[in-house]
Amino acid sequence: MAFYLSKERSEDIAGSYRRYQEYLRENQLRFPPRAFALGTAEWWQDPGDHRCPHDAWLESISIFEPASGERSEQRTTAIRVRLLGAYHDGFIELFYPQVLRYSLKTLSSERGLGDWRYDEFRVSSSGHLIHEIEWAGFAVGETARWIIEASDVEFQWIPK
Repeated sequence: MAFYLSKERSEDIAGSYRRYQEYLRENQLRFPPRAFALGTAEWWQDPGDHRCPHDAWLESISIFEPASGERSEQRTTAIRVRLLGAYHDGFIELFYPQVLRYSLKTLSSERGLGDWRYDEFRVSSSGHLIHEIEWAGFAVGETARWIIEASDVEFQWIPK
């Protein structure tokens, strides 16, 4: 169930934001702490704040498998996303240290994914973070959607 993505915003932007914030607060104890902090931070949803991901562009995504054990047989998955901020004066880095599953879907990436449009944090039935991200492509109807299920997410703002 989504609360604050494009479909919900087009139906009722103020109501969808209110319902999303209520969902976050009602589930605070179930949320990983860093994800909860981002989801409830006013600046995260404020396009006037340079740290807000809205309208940011993808610089890179790294999917890697840190390993341990004698034969490196104990493996996990981690994802690092680096965005050029909307004002082009810094970078947003998101790090998902333990990824359980992910889906990265796009209809077209010929000219890149376009702008980070909307995102929301939810908690899965098993208590993990779900971060859903919508990208706006360059042509009408051209979008991408990422869904990352992870232990938590770490945020960093890096000024240019």
